[in-house]
Amino acid sequence: MTEINWSDFEKVELRVGTIVAAEEFPEARKPAFKLTVDFGELGLKRSSAQVTAHYSREALIGRQVLAVVNFPKKQIANFMSECLVTGLPDGNGEVVLVRPDIPVPNGGRLY
Repeated sequence: MTEINWSDFEKVELRVGTIVAAEEFPEARKPAFKLTVDFGELGLKRSSAQVTAHYSREALIGRQVLAVVNFPKKQIANFMSECLVTGLPDGNGEVVLVRPDIPVPNGGRLY
């Protein structure tokens, strides 16, 4: 594991947002959804997320998630991802989304 200092951590913008749209993404190499996430004053950002094992498109709508919002945009197949939705692997390596226990305002930063 590589140690970082506090100033390195401060550069990462981990923000909470609410998923407002989830679309199929058949062009992705691995099963994924195209997500649109509302980050409050930061606006809407899109992300590709490989979360199809545990979530349906309908179950994702309205769910808050934690995402890195200050990475550069990344081309994934024919889609431009603008943020990285975070998750942890379950026992089978499938992604489980990271989210707050109770609703918090969109755009809030993790410290």
